[in-house]
Amino acid sequence: MLDQISIFLENKPGRLAAVMDVLSKANTDMRAFTIADTTDFGIVRIIVDDTEKALKALKENDFTATRSKVIGFTIPDRPGEMSKVIDILQEANASIEYSYSFMGSRADEADIAVRVQDNEAAEKALMDKGVKIISL
Repeated sequence: MLDQISIFLENKPGRLAAVMDVLSKANTDMRAFTIADTTDFGIVRIIVDDTEKALKALKENDFTATRSKVIGFTIPDRPGEMSKVIDILQEANASIEYSYSFMGSRADEADIAVRVQDNEAAEKALMDKGVKIISL
């Protein structure tokens, strides 16, 4: 499983730039990045190379940030592969709360992060079916 940091931000100009500045000054390398927003606030979800360092820097700069676990996996980058993963998760009774893709290092594969209620059971179901799990 991967550590993910969720950062809660007011939906105001400059807030995301401030987060990126903090992470840059902390010499933190982002591996994945997504934003979910509403009218008043947003949730920035990131996966970084050093979770502890990033969390410390964010909290020292008064950002509300939490750590959670997500499942990371790699699938071939071709039609139907994500459908196979969804089928495996459905068979395991794992409902996806959210998901996002991130840059992998291979042109013929896709890296995906998913959050489900029971990450451990879902990760086991994926591994049992031969899905390649990512860990940092």
